[in-house]
Amino acid sequence: MGFIAGEESRTPASTTVCAAAPEPGGPGSVGATAGRTGGPDPGGREAGRSGTRAWTVRLLVVGIVMAALNLRPAITSLGALLEEVRTGLGMSGGVAGLLTSLPALCFAVFGVTAPRLARRFGSGTVVCVGLAAICAGLLIRPFTGSVAGFLAVSALALMGIAVSNVLMPVIVKQWFPDRVGPMTGLYSMALALGTALAAAVAVPATEALGGNWKSGLVLWAALAAAAVLFWLPFVGERGRAPAERTSARERHRAERHTPGEGTPGERASGRRPSREQEPAPGLRITRSRTAWALAVFFGLQATAAYITMGWMPQIFRDAGVPASTAGLLLAGIMMMGVPLSFVIPRIAARLPRQGSIVVVLGMSGLAGYAGLYFAPATGALVWALLLGIANCAFPLALTMVGMRARSGAGVAKLSAFAQSTGYLISIPGPLLVGVLYQHSGGWDLPLALMSALLIPQMVAGVLAGRDRTVEEEAAAGR
Repeated sequence: MGFIAGEESRTPASTTVCAAAPEPGGPGSVGATAGRTGGPDPGGREAGRSGTRAWTVRLLVVGIVMAALNLRPAITSLGALLEEVRTGLGMSGGVAGLLTSLPALCFAVFGVTAPRLARRFGSGTVVCVGLAAICAGLLIRPFTGSVAGFLAVSALALMGIAVSNVLMPVIVKQWFPDRVGPMTGLYSMALALGTALAAAVAVPATEALGGNWKSGLVLWAALAAAAVLFWLPFVGERGRAPAERTSARERHRAERHTPGEGTPGERASGRRPSREQEPAPGLRITRSRTAWALAVFFGLQATAAYITMGWMPQIFRDAGVPASTAGLLLAGIMMMGVPLSFVIPRIAARLPRQGSIVVVLGMSGLAGYAGLYFAPATGALVWALLLGIANCAFPLALTMVGMRARSGAGVAKLSAFAQSTGYLISIPGPLLVGVLYQHSGGWDLPLALMSALLIPQMVAGVLAGRDRTVEEEAAAGR
């Protein structure tokens, strides 16, 4: 929590500490009605409310971290054991390619429903149910006994991941609007840690549990069950932001582009208008070029990420690297995201344009793919580290989602549009890699495809990183 305090100290003096404003009966609502009676406040009732709100925010931070830890193990644990799963279920290379494309398909189909579900049931409820779906899917998946059943139950877990993927940036924007960079960094760092942990532990855990791949996959259900417990207090919470704060730059932009938005008191104090006053419900997100650029950038980085998570261990294994080492190399790729996913969003949030970061990440990916083509086993660790740097386009994309919209409702629409459209774009990639691998008998063509996709990814990322918001573009009809 130290980095949060440090970020808070840099906010203007008029900025107040964010306090929960939950629905009646929600978390932190104890004593909320007493303050509206107009009577005296004996016994430090206000201090008690502030303490309850502070603990609510702390619990939410832990809940965000626990949720993030569970958003990739279902995928990377499978990638490390893909050869064993293929053998056990009798999968062809094409079907395995479909399996590695399934995350993108589910994220596209189910992610778009997340904002609507959150408006109806509350963000906390949707995330909690999503984590429960992850737990159920991971628990049942290894024991279905057929390829169709394995795919269907995998989709259940991925559905839970999809809605949580979309709502995490929304929750960060609503509860921590002046700390989007640090909180996105914390969330992304936890996500990278969970990704790397599953890749590193899957093979050794399988061997320790008797060599049965089913045991190596099912153990991740316990982590999802633990995360559910931290979100139960937020069931029924309607997603209302706690006395929303905004940074000086956001206030300047809001005053410059929407001088009439909010009450005079809100504009003078720098507070954001309430959610009911925000114009995002009428926002036509498809009129924004930035939204489209961000969707393409998100889709192409997701293509690279799911190819990496699904196929990278197999690339190393086919080059003569032992299975356990291949899993560790995948873990190394993902582990690079632990520090970088914390650092990159903080840097990106302080820059008016993020195009330079996009280019650096893309060039790292090109260097990594070139190494895999010429010397996959000899320099395996170096190529893994370079691809780990390139893989950090994901936290950068999440940060840009939070920066390219002014309001929490705007971020919800942009997050749903960018992620759902992006995941639709990414669906063919892992499947095509599987088909090329099966028909060519090697990795030359798949690596050429993966390298070629990085070029439009960098172009789209530079366009998405320009200093503008989707509300401005939609209003101007651009």
